Amino acid sequence: MASYVVMEPPSRSDGEVRFVRDGFYVFALILPFIWLLWHRMWIEALLVFALAIALSVGGELAGLQGVTMGLSLLISVYVALEGASLRVAALRRQGWRESGVVDATNEDEAMLRYFEAHGEPPARNDTPPPETPRPAPPPASSGAPALGLFSYPDRR
Repeated sequence: MASYVVMEPPSRSDGEVRFVRDGFYVFALILPFIWLLWHRMWIEALLVFALAIALSVGGELAGLQGVTMGLSLLISVYVALEGASLRVAALRRQGWRESGVVDATNEDEAMLRYFEAHGEPPARNDTPPPETPRPAPPPASSGAPALGLFSYPDRR
């Protein structure tokens, strides 16, 4: 079961609530720069790219390619492990606020649990739901025997 950090937008009129899973991101381990760009974390992506370039140039000049590869792997592992914290920090910088933490097996279940505890999300349209049709009244008994599980009128 994973933990999801619930982030609410600065203006509640948006109605969009984001759920950030706290855990290890495999894609961030393989391609941390692309993963950061995908989640629109421009500053972090720029820092990772600058570190990768600096490590590459420094390793080439010093002749330590093995150390450079190890340090690049450490950067990837850091992004994979701390990706959720980086996403939450990026959202906070944009004015989002943390609303809570939900434990769930997937994001859909996290949404259900959160909205169950905190009320429904804001409605996207103002039209009321259609009325349910009323059932037809039962037919008047005619005194004739009925079939099936029904009892006969005037009998006990």
